Amino acid sequence: MKTIIALLDFVTIPIKTKPTYFKNVITHLTNNPVYTTPDIPLETLQLAVDNLELAILAAADGSHPAISAMHDSADAATLLFKNTVGYVNRIANGNLTKILSSGFNASSQPAARDKQVLTLSDGPRSGTAKATTQPVEHAGAYSWEKRITSAAGVQGVWGPAGLTTQANILIEGLEVGSILEVKVLAVTTTGVTDFCVPVSKLIN
Repeated sequence: MKTIIALLDFVTIPIKTKPTYFKNVITHLTNNPVYTTPDIPLETLQLAVDNLELAILAAADGSHPAISAMHDSADAATLLFKNTVGYVNRIANGNLTKILSSGFNASSQPAARDKQVLTLSDGPRSGTAKATTQPVEHAGAYSWEKRITSAAGVQGVWGPAGLTTQANILIEGLEVGSILEVKVLAVTTTGVTDFCVPVSKLIN
């Protein structure tokens, strides 16, 4: 039986929505009798969220230093909340009710997924391909991976192809005559699915 855990799915959400998610967690942890001695004090978490909100506002002018500072603040806050997930999992010890009381999402009900749901087709230009998967209920993001075998027959390794909020992705910059393989998983409010069975296509 799969152990229920608090998820790190907030790592993939856009920076501008992270403060809302993080503040919800802080609200759930505040005066929560289950989590009385967090590894990271709630005051430290709140300060990190405040700093991130200020950095997001400062980056609205589009300046490179401000945008860089915003990403630094987002990384710092995300790291603190990743550590907090570790604390929650240690205390909750697989108890779904306790995990949900923390404000984090839980992996209690991974979305069922048909393994044969991915298709590959030619993209709008030579050297491109479009991958489309069956939408997954409550999916907030789709994480795509690709592997390429060159026209000379040299097989590469699996690596990231992109992260989308839609159930499709356009993959570009491919060598004509190469073989593209693609697989995808969905990040949902109830868990992370397994990768689907990879599909392949000759690139035109």
